[in-house]
Amino acid sequence: MTHPLRDATLSILDTLIAFDTRSAQSNLPLVEYVRDYLRGFDVDASLTYDATGQKANLYATIGPRDRRGLCLSGHTDVVPADGQPWTVPPFALTRRDDRVLGRGTADMKGFLAAVLASVPHFIEHARELPIHLAFSYDEEVGCRGVRRLLDKLAHAPVKPLACVIGEPTMMQVGIAHKGKRAYRCCVRGLAGHSALTHLGVNAVEFAAEFVAFLRRTGRDLSVHGMLDERFDPPYTTVHTGRLNGGIALNVIPDRAELEFEIRNLPGDNPERILDSIQAYAQRELVDPMQRTSADAGVDWEALADYPALADEPAVAWLRDLACELTGDAHLRTLSFGTEGGLFQAIGIPTIVCGPGSIEQAHKADEFVTFEQLDRCLGFLERLAQRYPARAPAGAPA
Repeated sequence: MTHPLRDATLSILDTLIAFDTRSAQSNLPLVEYVRDYLRGFDVDASLTYDATGQKANLYATIGPRDRRGLCLSGHTDVVPADGQPWTVPPFALTRRDDRVLGRGTADMKGFLAAVLASVPHFIEHARELPIHLAFSYDEEVGCRGVRRLLDKLAHAPVKPLACVIGEPTMMQVGIAHKGKRAYRCCVRGLAGHSALTHLGVNAVEFAAEFVAFLRRTGRDLSVHGMLDERFDPPYTTVHTGRLNGGIALNVIPDRAELEFEIRNLPGDNPERILDSIQAYAQRELVDPMQRTSADAGVDWEALADYPALADEPAVAWLRDLACELTGDAHLRTLSFGTEGGLFQAIGIPTIVCGPGSIEQAHKADEFVTFEQLDRCLGFLERLAQRYPARAPAGAPA
């Protein structure tokens, strides 16, 4: 059944999609639009800027500001559309059959639009406990932006009681996901003629040894590491996604670059795995290379770092309520990461539940269906009505 707020949601989504908020671009036009939209309902929003002043998180409270409420959170940035076979303009909303297409419709401006369309409803019902809105930047490049907002919330007199992150889960309740550490390693060798290999340091060959060790590490984790059958795969993974180096066959390559990631189960310690990898790199790569050239080595660059989201007792009340409101008792673990572990790390219990499918995210002709938007709107409507009565005792304090 069509939700009464569908047309309002689509109108807002049309505006949000038109903002090119790829992570390489500023998101200020979008967050300023949202701030002005909220002002129209006498809701004040604060912006937390990055170091350049070109990006910002938005945080707003609907209802009493001296009480802990429920936070609805999502990111404003999207991945690029360049080089993909889009059949419609990616930064314009297109209606087609039972869906709307455009970059970010599923991941995750559809959720943001539904939240904004629901603001009048939140105002009506957020009298005892508030609704907080948290819209972040740079989630797609390692959950970087929200950290500035969470640093402030961690030390605020009042922080949210719990959080719902609206990443696309087909409106099923996501309770956990793996964490991620990603790194770029530059192997520095010593160039020379390939006829005199003993005088050079072949960066490509040492990088290849590194990749082989990473593969062995991943294999060992799959056999001997922690297991959690709720996940697919049910173990912590190590994956190399890129390797390149060298300029010509007859030149000893003095540079090679590789990128790898660790996706760890909740409860598994990525530091332990990383320590093992770095110890290997020092012992088997750096030390042997420097016997020939003191300038050889391995440079490390962190690309992404966000914690796993764990299913914890403190979120049981919200998890159960969300299942009741969606009409779906199936609890999901997620194959993708979110900002949820960062909220959880400062004591804000978190679940993930939003419209659309992650299978559509980051693809050409990304879409979300009308049915999913309607389900999200119904969920938000019922959530605002019922969560104050279901919140843990003492929540307003």
